[in-house]
Amino acid sequence: MTISEFELFKVAKLAKNFCANKNKNIPRELLFIDYKMEQQNLFLLEVRPLWDNPTKKTETVIAKFTYVKKDKVWKLYWLRQNMKWQQYLPGGINQHLEPLLNIVNEDLQGCFWG
Repeated sequence: MTISEFELFKVAKLAKNFCANKNKNIPRELLFIDYKMEQQNLFLLEVRPLWDNPTKKTETVIAKFTYVKKDKVWKLYWLRQNMKWQQYLPGGINQHLEPLLNIVNEDLQGCFWG
């Protein structure tokens, strides 16, 4: 495991708070912002019902955060149209996750929310 359990707890808390704030004014049956952790990666997701079958859900990845243990930094990535991850520049590297979550929330360059 590349991230300590204490760090995982902090990451989960930040991600839950971020998702709760994004979901505050959105009907859950239409759109839900969620997250998932896979090894050293945190993914933010949009969860929506399928257009032709509202009982099934589809997930779209919005942003990817990768923890680089040797450098002790988080890196922020956005998904390009060609379905390849690209590091967010400028400011896509930080020792703390919270400033990177703020970048995604503000989305000044239109990389995450359109």
